[in-house]
Amino acid sequence: MKVWLITGASSGFGRAIAEAALEAGDTVVAAARRPEALDDLVAAYPGRVNAVRLDVTDQARISAVVAEAVLWHGRIDVLVNNAGRGLVGAVEETGDRELRDLMDLHFFGPAALTRAVLPHMRRQGSGAVVQMSSMGGRFSFAGVGGYSATKFALEGLSEALAAEVAPFGIKVLVVEPGAFRTAFAGERALLQSAALPEYEASVGPLRSDLPGSDGKQPGDPAKAAAAIIRALDAAETPLRLPLGNDAADAVAASLEGARAEFAAWEDVARGTDF
Repeated sequence: MKVWLITGASSGFGRAIAEAALEAGDTVVAAARRPEALDDLVAAYPGRVNAVRLDVTDQARISAVVAEAVLWHGRIDVLVNNAGRGLVGAVEETGDRELRDLMDLHFFGPAALTRAVLPHMRRQGSGAVVQMSSMGGRFSFAGVGGYSATKFALEGLSEALAAEVAPFGIKVLVVEPGAFRTAFAGERALLQSAALPEYEASVGPLRSDLPGSDGKQPGDPAKAAAAIIRALDAAETPLRLPLGNDAADAVAASLEGARAEFAAWEDVARGTDF
């Protein structure tokens, strides 16, 4: 039986992963800003769900939640850094406050949680850190520069982390979903920077199309949760796992484009040594 600590567990991927872990017979510490939204899950799995209040931008509370989880269960086997939200805006439209707030949520919070659980995982000689990134953490496009910046940062941290903790028996899995039927694109969840008319052609379509996709996305969160558990249980867990046909297609195209660009400029790249 594993003990999972999942942030943003009240809905979306966090809720789906919590349900999958519980169905597998595991125990879940489900963290959310509104833990009362987890009352039904607590009732459905008596004694196996601890719903806790956590805003991942509150570093002092992070330490307390991890300490409480270890006190209750003696260990943490899987940390899922899932809490997050979207931001649409051209780079010029996106202000410092918006960028800093999103970086706190997507980077500094997960970094602090990871630091807090690692001593326990190292002592156990096992564990896994799941970073919920996005296909926008592998590549970027017009209108999501700020959002992608936070996910790029998380993925860079995680790539180094994976090499550092592998000798202790700890896995790192970066999940890169495409469009899934979560609340990500919902009116209350999706942030939008103040629009400048100059970027209507490049960013305007995303401003309308992304909210319009809410509830119609092709990805199934339950299947994503199953895929994450399958990857964690594999003998060779991948570092990065795109999820959804849209993410798989886009990541493949991005890799092919990067390879073609490198090949075109390889002579220049190699011609700069003394």
